[in-house]
Amino acid sequence: MLSAVFEWLKAVVLMTGYVSGSASFPKPLTADEEDKYLKLFNEGDENAKNVLIERNLRLVAHIAKKYSDDRNAEDLISIGTIGLIKGINTYKLSKNKKLSSYVARCIENEVLMYLRSLRKQKNEVYMDDSIGTDTDGNSMTLSDILPNNDPDIADTVSDNIDAVKLQKVLLSCLTQTENDIISDRYGLGGRPRKTQQQIADQLGISRSYVSRIEKRCLIKLSEALK
Repeated sequence: MLSAVFEWLKAVVLMTGYVSGSASFPKPLTADEEDKYLKLFNEGDENAKNVLIERNLRLVAHIAKKYSDDRNAEDLISIGTIGLIKGINTYKLSKNKKLSSYVARCIENEVLMYLRSLRKQKNEVYMDDSIGTDTDGNSMTLSDILPNNDPDIADTVSDNIDAVKLQKVLLSCLTQTENDIISDRYGLGGRPRKTQQQIADQLGISRSYVSRIEKRCLIKLSEALK
């Protein structure tokens, strides 16, 4: 779990640079390049995985823009990045399907689930609400994805240990206030995920200021992870 969180944060840091205009999106992989890096990743090459993530970040921005407005754009980008990483982690060469098509579906599903969760907070969600489609194009609802049994105790203990480790890393390079903001934004340490506007209202500051703090924190974390 810890490595997955770090992987996601690094991808969000990259995306922040592209969206802010400080860097331009890399071109998508050619068919031959995609095949090459997928094979390397399947052989355990983590650098190949990083290349696959970075060269598909443009997809995240494109899909997030489709569903966003000025207030939730950065929220949807970070959520979409989770979908991208999940898609690359679960993609199989045997699927005989283009990677970009597969991960686009994963990104969109993640964004739709997030938007449904916001509706749930307003008591506007139902168990049979559609949250997108699975990788085979079948419609999915909340009842399809909610767990129907208790988590394994070993998994629970492992997650708790990883959460403590992550908290130590965050505190080593962030101030307490910065740590609180990042933890609230990304739902770390068991906290419910909050939007930039919710954090701004809580702290009595502007949403744009929260955005600047978040970006500064992600740069700090990126340096720490190097």
